This record gives sequence, structure tokens and C-alpha cells, in this order.
Amino acid sequence: MRTALPTTHEALTVPEVMSALRLSRFKVYDLIRSKQLPSFTIGRSRRVPADALQTFIQNQLREAA
Repeated sequence: MRTALPTTHEALTVPEVMSALRLSRFKVYDLIRSKQLPSFTIGRSRRVPADALQTFIQNQLREAA
């Protein structure tokens, strides 16, 4: 089962991650703060690599199994 992500983007915005995971802004930033979801900043913009999000999802599925 794959989550629908913008396939043309290598780095996602926080709202795109929120939409993909159906989580609140607070929860996404909590995942970033706790180092569960890797991210980087450019200026004041936070980005999550698309492959990091896929890895996070796969890890969650493995832990749930």
C-alpha cells in the first residue's frame, strides 16, 4: 500500500506531509523534532525528503506487523 505523494517533488513541504499522513501540523513537527522524520531547512522553509517520508511509512508498517 503506497501513500499518494507528489511524484515530481524530491522534497515535500510540511503541509504536503500533513496531507500524505493525514496528521496535524503539530504532530508532523513533533515527528521532526523527535528525529523520527528527517528534514532540512532552506532559509525559513522546512522540507522533508520524499524518500525519508517513504522510509518512515515503511518503518511504521514494519513496527505494526
